[in-house]
Amino acid sequence: MPLKKDVVVIGAGAAGMMCAIEAGKRGRSVLLLDHATRLAEKIRISGGGRCNFTNRTAAPENFLSHNPHFCRSALARFTPEHFIALVDKHNIRYHEKKFGQLFCDDSSQQIIELLRHECDEAGVQWQMPCRVTNVTRLSAGTPGFMLETDIGDLTTDSLVIATGGLSIPQIGSSSFGYRIAEQFRINVMPLRAGLVPLIFSGEQLTQLSNLAGIALDAEISCNGGRFRENLLITHRGMSGPAILQISSYWRQGLPIHINLLPDIDAKTWLFDHRHWPALLSNVLTQHLPRRFAKAWIDAFTGVQDEPINLYDDKSLKRIAGQLHDWQVTPEGTAGYRKAEVTLGGVDTRELSSRTMEAIKVPGLFFIGEVVDVTGHLGGFNFQWAWASGHAAGQFA
Repeated sequence: MPLKKDVVVIGAGAAGMMCAIEAGKRGRSVLLLDHATRLAEKIRISGGGRCNFTNRTAAPENFLSHNPHFCRSALARFTPEHFIALVDKHNIRYHEKKFGQLFCDDSSQQIIELLRHECDEAGVQWQMPCRVTNVTRLSAGTPGFMLETDIGDLTTDSLVIATGGLSIPQIGSSSFGYRIAEQFRINVMPLRAGLVPLIFSGEQLTQLSNLAGIALDAEISCNGGRFRENLLITHRGMSGPAILQISSYWRQGLPIHINLLPDIDAKTWLFDHRHWPALLSNVLTQHLPRRFAKAWIDAFTGVQDEPINLYDDKSLKRIAGQLHDWQVTPEGTAGYRKAEVTLGGVDTRELSSRTMEAIKVPGLFFIGEVVDVTGHLGGFNFQWAWASGHAAGQFA
């Protein structure tokens, strides 16, 4: 006879473990499956190995979705304070870096151990590695599923898909969750890499190559998104927190707009120095790195680097405009290998925002990154994992 469980969770990452914990606390028999041999690799490598486990400021406005209100219910019921309480319970020391981002003082392994301990306390059973080869309904219109796996057949009343997205395939990501959704005729919104470096080609890449290695504090905007953080110019294009953030808004063919001097009025500043005999690049070094100032003028302004007192008013106004709105158009992104998240996913219009259960398929739940809810950089995606996992765990 197949092994029978009340709840089977496929995917032992952040969302999957949280869901298993909550379902186990309700007295449900829970089995957690994962095809990986090592537990929660994405948690382990996150935050430079220290896991940016949440963000104190998490709110629906920090998430992208084709249905932007969907995340409100889950986020309201499991807040950053709830997860911080768990961290405190396990005596994990942490610190706030900036903008509400919380990191472990020591290691991301502490968060994995926290979740593993909570699963054990809730009576969750594990099977790793375990590959699921087929999923079928027990009978039409009746909750319940048969899973064929490489450890044998399983049946369950509730099946939770927490298999993540396509980002970072080198640690085992897959399209499994999307295939299950499509099998049950649940719509999947278009997928693309998010929180990912942008790459350039042709003349723009040649121009940027002279600036590789330079980091700047800048405000970057595109397609309704706007972020003020560091920008890093690389040998392939641009990266850094500001670029990762704006990549989730960027679409093919759109320019990104870079304000190099977000704290000052460039026109007023340049006109205040218009009688100086100093080179324009030397004036710019008051606010920009020296190597950047010279190369940027030569490559992007259309003027020669001359003493600032030789420029007429029209030229200074144009340069000021470029300092506040330097426009470059990426060729593409660095793809899923470098992406922190996958944008798109299981259509939230097909799910209950209260339970994460598929409206058309009773007993089938989707949580975490596989769902079309994607957070900004800075701990928001972990908060969605905790919140969506917690929501499903109350009902699965």
